[in-house]
Amino acid sequence: MRHEVAQEEGHEAGIQIFLNALSNLTLPESAIRRGLLALLEAEGIETGELSVTFLDDTAAQELNRIYLDHDWVPDVLSFPLSPPLLGDIYIAVEQARRQALAYGVTVSEELLRLAIHGTLHVVGYDHPEEPELRDTSAMMERQEAWVRRVKDLEGWE
Repeated sequence: MRHEVAQEEGHEAGIQIFLNALSNLTLPESAIRRGLLALLEAEGIETGELSVTFLDDTAAQELNRIYLDHDWVPDVLSFPLSPPLLGDIYIAVEQARRQALAYGVTVSEELLRLAIHGTLHVVGYDHPEEPELRDTSAMMERQEAWVRRVKDLEGWE
């Protein structure tokens, strides 16, 4: 696993985003970083640290079991923290691959969607648990708007 400190020019004292990825995983890192920074800034957050870790299903399921008492593989887990730490986000890469196939999108897009989803949770958004209400919730609409916005950035895939 590699650890990379990812921050944009001009954000040295502001928001820092740490992307932690499996060594064999190719990510649109710059687009994810810029998208998450834009989202956080749009939410009025000027300083803090956000960690996004991409891991395998086994590790994601173990975190889900330990911290949420759920025994299944999640796609994303979000843990808001106290400032200056904004939060920790964990994304199950294998689950994201399965979802990308099921939804007819690229793996990069699904990883981006999950990073945005986790970040929205970290900054206080939530959605109903019922699938029939979840997909049309204000949080999910906001999530999809951010996915479209980031995909329009130069350098996406």
